[in-house]
Amino acid sequence: MSGSPPRGAKTSTTEHRVSFYETDAMGVVHHSNYLRFFEISRVSWLEEHDRPYTDYLADGLHFAVTRIEVDYHHSARFDDRLRITTWLEWVRGASLRMAYRVECGEDTLATGATEHAAINDAGRVRRIPRPQRERLAAALPHEPPSSAP
Repeated sequence: MSGSPPRGAKTSTTEHRVSFYETDAMGVVHHSNYLRFFEISRVSWLEEHDRPYTDYLADGLHFAVTRIEVDYHHSARFDDRLRITTWLEWVRGASLRMAYRVECGEDTLATGATEHAAINDAGRVRRIPRPQRERLAAALPHEPPSSAP
């Protein structure tokens, strides 16, 4: 998990102003809220680069979270203006992986990724239909990853 989108990846950036209720007794954003930030940004990314998530729901397709990774670098606080940048890392037959970078000003506060299984309304794994997979794959970088550190 590099924390930066690879060159050529389609990204979306969502802005979020930290509310008081998102902080803990020390005035720091509670760690669990970063997962909410990821979700808000992921839904925006889908709408911008594929289709609205509500269209997936109407088709009986959901993306259940199967894995979460978060690295915390600095704390966010009440009234901070955050930028959450999101990109697709991969898409497979019945799953996908999204990556995230949360920034405030010049500071990177957190980086992370989520993996999702495509499921139907009954909660059973199903393949992402080929047209959706192809649209998603079009958002992946078209250049091989750099071998530089």
